[in-house]
Amino acid sequence: MREVSVIICAHNPRKRYLERTLRALQAQTLDHSRWELLLIDNASDVPLSREWDLSWHPHARHVVEGELGHSAARRRGIREANCELLMFVDDDNVLDAEYLSHAVKIGQEWPLLGVWGSGVTAPEFEREPAEHLRQYLFYLALRETTLPRWSNVFPCIEATPWGAGLCLRKVVASTYCQMWDQSHIRLSGRVGRSLMSGDDMEIGWVACNMGWGMGVFPVLRLTHLIPEERVTDDYLVRMAEASTTSNYLLACKWQNVLPPNPFSFFGLLSVLKNIAVNRGMRRRMYLADLRARVAALRFIADSRSQG
Repeated sequence: MREVSVIICAHNPRKRYLERTLRALQAQTLDHSRWELLLIDNASDVPLSREWDLSWHPHARHVVEGELGHSAARRRGIREANCELLMFVDDDNVLDAEYLSHAVKIGQEWPLLGVWGSGVTAPEFEREPAEHLRQYLFYLALRETTLPRWSNVFPCIEATPWGAGLCLRKVVASTYCQMWDQSHIRLSGRVGRSLMSGDDMEIGWVACNMGWGMGVFPVLRLTHLIPEERVTDDYLVRMAEASTTSNYLLACKWQNVLPPNPFSFFGLLSVLKNIAVNRGMRRRMYLADLRARVAALRFIADSRSQG
């Protein structure tokens, strides 16, 4: 009996990264007969089925999703999955050999959890980041915990699993898809060059709203492969802006909290003060937050006018 559906969503993946992702899955200690593998081709320029042979796995298949976007690919994976436990693996993730075994065991031993995920997401850099950027590397969704963290109240960042290695029960996944169809504020995740996120975090909101809990576990370990262009000043500023915009949208959607208005009297005073005080990367990150507030306020206004 198959227990978990492993879903990889990929758009024009780096060949050497996806190779390592698949080799790590092939080496899992959980017998291949106990899980299925879905490789979701999210509008890649060259169809993945032409380049990637999945015949090593008895329950693997290619699925094509023509709508570009991480959330669209994940929702397609949810619809295609046959198991009661689902797991998302990014095409630049290398799972430890016992990841699937531990994930299934956690699902059995923690019946109140609706979603759970990696407690250790370690980076493997193609090029070591500059020292002045290390304080901003958390935007790359890196994590290292030594003890399990869980909660049934959102937001609780320490207990919120992120997309890499995310496990969720099928009932939570199905509810997330229904919510997406009915929502005016939709977090689409990455679409093309856009670095928007939040679609994975929203699954935690959905689980908690249903009465489930969420958690992260240090026995669930993976390596995040990070190319050199993702440890530049420009990329991290773009990532910060997109991530902050997504967080503002989540707060509005689920807590009815609007982003601070930078155009109020006191908002403008704060803007002028921060621009004057901050220099270099700190100023760039502050301006990224400012742009995120404006973008989120505009998005919210547009969604309400259309609703």
